[in-house]
Amino acid sequence: MDVNDTKHIIALCGSQRGGSRTRYALEQSLGAAETKGATTNLVDLTTVDLPVFDPDHSDAGDAEKLRQLVRSADGVLLGSPVYHGSYSSVLKTALDYCEFDEFENTTVGLLVVAGGGFPTPALEHLRSVARTLKAWVLPHQVAIPNAHSTFEAGELTDEVLAERVETLGIEIVDYAGVESYPESTTACAVPTAD
Repeated sequence: MDVNDTKHIIALCGSQRGGSRTRYALEQSLGAAETKGATTNLVDLTTVDLPVFDPDHSDAGDAEKLRQLVRSADGVLLGSPVYHGSYSSVLKTALDYCEFDEFENTTVGLLVVAGGGFPTPALEHLRSVARTLKAWVLPHQVAIPNAHSTFEAGELTDEVLAERVETLGIEIVDYAGVESYPESTTACAVPTAD
């Protein structure tokens, strides 16, 4: 990869828990992005001062620092544990401080970790928010259910899930900076009547 084409990928970690499985999975995904030549940054939202969003004080705390981190990225991974069927409040607050300037035409990848069953609603909620912010959301997403049994010492033990996590990191680089969806190469011409 030409140095001028180097992509910068960040991940927003929506978990505040020590030993976070969401963090471990995001780190693995960013590691795969680095193998594609990208520079990466894991943004630990526990270290970012963001009070509950108030539109009358949208520059509170580290809001501008966060917005600059997102604006500087070619691709953004959004990672969250599941809370009450959706994504975490810390990630919601971070996204509330962002606008179209941060996300429009930015490639976004989604990763959600659940202690229980398959976290489809949380992924749908994140996809809806990212699309509302006019981001390009990757079709490939990662759902890690039953996380207590799929991690050991900070490593994913499920090979299929580990491959999905790494694929997310690769695809966020491959599709970073996309300006529009490519035309389908599988579309068929409509036959004409003779």
